[in-house]
Amino acid sequence: MDGLAIVLKVIMALGGLGLFLIGMKNMGEGLELAAGNKLRVLLQKITSNRFIAMLVGTLVTAVIQSSSATDAMVVGFANAGLMELGQAIGILFGAKIGTTVTSLLMAIDIKAFVPIFIFLGAVIITFSRKNNIKYYGQILAGFGMLFLGLSLMSENLKWMGESEAFRSLTDNLSFPLIGILVGIVFTGIIQSSSASVGIMMALAMAGVVTNLDQAVYVIYGFNVGACSAALLSSMGANRTSKQIALANFLISAIGALIMTFVTIFLPFTSFIEYVLPASNFGLASQISATHIIFNIAITVILLPFAGLIEKLTRLLLPDTEEKREKMETVYLDTRILTTPPMAVLQVENECKRLGELASKNYHYAMQAFFEGDARLIEKVEKNEKVIDFLTHEITRYIVKINGLDIVDADRKTMGVMYSAIQDLERIGDHAENITEHAKEMMANKVKFTDDAMAELHHLDEMVSKLLKDGLTLFNAQSVDFDVAKEVIETESSLDSHVKIYKFNHINRMNNGVCSAENGTIYLDMLTILERVGDHANNVAFSIPRNKLGSIAKRV
Repeated sequence: MDGLAIVLKVIMALGGLGLFLIGMKNMGEGLELAAGNKLRVLLQKITSNRFIAMLVGTLVTAVIQSSSATDAMVVGFANAGLMELGQAIGILFGAKIGTTVTSLLMAIDIKAFVPIFIFLGAVIITFSRKNNIKYYGQILAGFGMLFLGLSLMSENLKWMGESEAFRSLTDNLSFPLIGILVGIVFTGIIQSSSASVGIMMALAMAGVVTNLDQAVYVIYGFNVGACSAALLSSMGANRTSKQIALANFLISAIGALIMTFVTIFLPFTSFIEYVLPASNFGLASQISATHIIFNIAITVILLPFAGLIEKLTRLLLPDTEEKREKMETVYLDTRILTTPPMAVLQVENECKRLGELASKNYHYAMQAFFEGDARLIEKVEKNEKVIDFLTHEITRYIVKINGLDIVDADRKTMGVMYSAIQDLERIGDHAENITEHAKEMMANKVKFTDDAMAELHHLDEMVSKLLKDGLTLFNAQSVDFDVAKEVIETESSLDSHVKIYKFNHINRMNNGVCSAENGTIYLDMLTILERVGDHANNVAFSIPRNKLGSIAKRV
């Protein structure tokens, strides 16, 4: 074969590789988006039971088609404070099993149906108006492109199998150390063990790799190299995230070491070749089976010793006393943006935190106003800076999520969250305004009449109830009609009492009981409390319209 023909073959093979990688990415994204809230609910069920966590990791990775993505996502959860090392280890084991689904699919010979999958996927994407349906088209098209890319690679790499130079190179892969190092480096670059196994299967179909001995150690290396995504993701993260990345590496490295000894001293490859003879199933199927057996075997062998792996991880990377600065988000992490449904959940959690902080600041401000406590005023001022910071950071994160391909329900939720944080931020501002009046009263020794103070206490009770009930509805993101009725009635009563108390105050001023200076502060406080109530009411009903239902009729 002349040089030009080889160049053309290489270009076609590279095109096949690109098509293969795009197909894998599209299929994984389509599956993830189609799963939507189900994936989010599944991840919320993570417990300290390692077997349950392993099953969760298996299912999630089977959906998103990438153990590297799952590993990086787990690191992101840990950095957001949602997961401990013990919980994560079970998920990491499950991710290794879940990633074998892709290689299992690739081992099935469906070449004849590949164009049909791509055509059906394209038709659904083009003509469907609903995003939920389009995601299924994306799955079909991605599935077809994956196989088409695999076929293109194998067809255009056959010349390598006819080359003595390449055969001698692949013979070296049967040496354990060389094979494992090649696998680690290759997957470290591609960032996906599933893609690496697919490429190895393509080389087998092209005749470049001629027997399982040349592939087995490289496959072990693929699984170790896949840990690079989590290791990179943990850079700059907290100590728990780094421990999870290290534990992930230890699991794969110890597993590769165990399976290497098994392969050297026991007839492991001979067993696979006996069960799946190349004459009937092909070398590609044997490679897929090796990848699957490796990941299942290390899970079966090492999962019972997960506690020891956790101890070894903490020994190599001890815990440190980490003090989280207040001026930072707790739940938002860019790593989680790779899984949009979970990113949406994290925004909800951060908004709940913002709501609690705004409510706490209001209570601190009113206590400072009634008691003249300068220390509480200082707390309010510090918290207000955090509230402003969180509002800005949540808004930035929402913008990033809206730039992703998310389901319509999640997009509506992001709109609701954006609206809610504006109201929460304004409640924080009003709390600061209250402290300004508290400082003025302390500096000028301003005193209100008993009636005026009783009225302010009464309004404070109503506003506090509005905040409590409003956050209850908002945090649940669903309508409890009894609570909703309480919110509406309390907000209406607040407005009525503000009007009554303004009239009472005018009478006190006319009778000379209150001074003009006192009157200005009192009237301003009435306005502030009424506005806090309005914002609390807005927060209460910051729920997607489809969840609000017929609330107006029920309450």
